[in-house]
Amino acid sequence: MDIQQNTLYLTTPGSYVARDHLTLQVEVPVFPADLPAQECTRDKAEDWRKLSIPIHHLESICVFGASTISPPALDLCWEHGVAVNFHSEFGYLQARLTGVADTSVTLRRAQFRAADEPAKCAAIARQIIAGKIQNSRNSLLRAARENDNEAEREKLSEVIESLARQLQYLAGQTDIEKARGAEGMAAQLYFSVFTFMLKRQREVFTFSVRSRRPPRDRVNCLLSFLYALVRHDCVAALTSIGLDPFVGFLHVDRPNRPSLALDLMEEFRPWLADRLAVTLINRQQIALENFVEREGGAVEFSDAGRKLVIKAYQERKQETLKHPLLDQNLRLAQMPYIQARILARHLRGDIAEYVPLVPK
Repeated sequence: MDIQQNTLYLTTPGSYVARDHLTLQVEVPVFPADLPAQECTRDKAEDWRKLSIPIHHLESICVFGASTISPPALDLCWEHGVAVNFHSEFGYLQARLTGVADTSVTLRRAQFRAADEPAKCAAIARQIIAGKIQNSRNSLLRAARENDNEAEREKLSEVIESLARQLQYLAGQTDIEKARGAEGMAAQLYFSVFTFMLKRQREVFTFSVRSRRPPRDRVNCLLSFLYALVRHDCVAALTSIGLDPFVGFLHVDRPNRPSLALDLMEEFRPWLADRLAVTLINRQQIALENFVEREGGAVEFSDAGRKLVIKAYQERKQETLKHPLLDQNLRLAQMPYIQARILARHLRGDIAEYVPLVPK
């Protein structure tokens, strides 16, 4: 159990949250050290950790795995605008519970109209993809400068040039399917040399191809979990601005898919999630013992590993960065909210196009 940046993360199975007036009462079971993860149920707890949290200290709650929040506690959350997010153990968003939204209906109507207009969708999707590709390219440029292996530098340079060609192809593209094709090709190129960004622990963190649901190796497990954390922040940012996180432009609408949140997080993947994953591995802050391999080849975090990544992610969000458009130093935690506002301004017609975040 960790509270970071006004978010309560419940990572221990069997946790329980109740209400006491304007306070949440949290009970977290303490299990025997040798108890297998699949047997960690409330009746096996040997002790309990208890915590009281005033509701005004929270912005959201993230539940990973099987834990319970009582109906009165949910009422308290909804009354104070605290969203409750339920995730699988792998970090996949299963449900998000919020109170009645107090948002701008005119903004949402503009969003829905834009989503139904192919040319508008293509224009916004093109900007999102361009931001992602440029950020991916910048990460590889940095990796090439720091790599002492000539063969690896050559392969990195080849991919860097290929990504530049994808950006040129994308410029002025009005066909959204061709834009999506460019994004897919760029992602394939980027991940083909992802392992060259790892300076240490390559024998433990082997990586060949992106896999998910479930991840098939430790790197994919780490990336998927970090993407889930970024997605949560993007959903929260879009909702707070008044946009519908489930109606997107790049990602196709599907039931229970926060398409717009997935759109927004694309530009954050390379420089926030991927770079943090590389840093954790290169600094040996995460290791073999932080993962568990399941039958069938799935890889997931141990309880300690999950907490370690959450802590590192929240610490990373406290760092500052100059926003290139606003020319202001802001905490990384603020960036999804800034980008959501920029998107809202574009949909309202205040600015000509959506401007993705490309850190210098």
